Amino acid sequence: MGKTADLTAVHKAIIDTLKQEGKTQKEISERIGCSQSAVSRHLSGKSVGRKKCGRKRCTTRRGDRTLRKIVEKDRFQTSGDLRKQWTESGVETSRATVYRRVQKMGYRCRIPQVKPLLNQKRLQKRLTWATEKQHWTVAQWSKVLFSDESKFCMSFGNQGARVWRKTGEREMPKCLKSSVKYPQSVMVWGAMSAAVNAASYQEILEHFMLPSAEKLYGDEDFIFQHDLAPAHSAKTTGKWFTDHGITVLNWPANSPDLNPIENLWDIVKRKLRDARPNTLDELKAAIEASWASITPQQCHRLIASMPRRIEAVISAKGFPTKY
Repeated sequence: MGKTADLTAVHKAIIDTLKQEGKTQKEISERIGCSQSAVSRHLSGKSVGRKKCGRKRCTTRRGDRTLRKIVEKDRFQTSGDLRKQWTESGVETSRATVYRRVQKMGYRCRIPQVKPLLNQKRLQKRLTWATEKQHWTVAQWSKVLFSDESKFCMSFGNQGARVWRKTGEREMPKCLKSSVKYPQSVMVWGAMSAAVNAASYQEILEHFMLPSAEKLYGDEDFIFQHDLAPAHSAKTTGKWFTDHGITVLNWPANSPDLNPIENLWDIVKRKLRDARPNTLDELKAAIEASWASITPQQCHRLIASMPRRIEAVISAKGFPTKY
């Protein structure tokens, strides 16, 4: 223990005990490993805690509260933006100080979750749908044949703007980045295609979905699931399902978090990051290999997650969930 170190409550108690036993200050200091002057200051009542060191804090608590309000107003601001607004409110400081204060408040600069944009009408429809399916069992969900398209890119570019959020705020609406449907990209639905219209979608259903459903369900009834993309909701597509006697699951718009097949696409895309294909043929081969590596157990677990997904939507009052 150094000469200027503070004495702990235990050290002080030992000093008092040894002093009552008649020990000298030198003997006491040697016994507990501190300086003799520290023992003397304690016995004389002059012992004080170590003075605080370092530069004086340049902002007040009131100023910090103002910064918190600025962050809460718009989570997608940069440190420079925050500093500018904080300065305009009367707090002159550096960008580094802004970053430290925001970090101390519990915010971390993260890449935002991208979720579909949901207006109030769609939120209510999601909530109503989830409430209707709240008591469906895993056995009932096992009768649903989930489907989806997904876009695949040759590379993974800039992730874009970042967001200030705290632990547990990943799915908070103000921390989400809204996505826009139908960007130009290569789309996959069991085959490689640049776009899927109503006619080509029905051809996919005829040649790929029906044989797969027959293999999976045999003569048993099943429910087909797809989202509300224009090719899916076209009148001719609806007629195709009617003509083939296939029941289609009603589905809320912009709800990828309710579709477990989205998780399978994520698995495929994570594997593609390691593959790094350079050509379209390499990309197609990598997608097929990644998809083939998915096990039946993974599919069963995802189907079994449907009741939890339903409860999550109800708890979130229709807003996007972690799924």
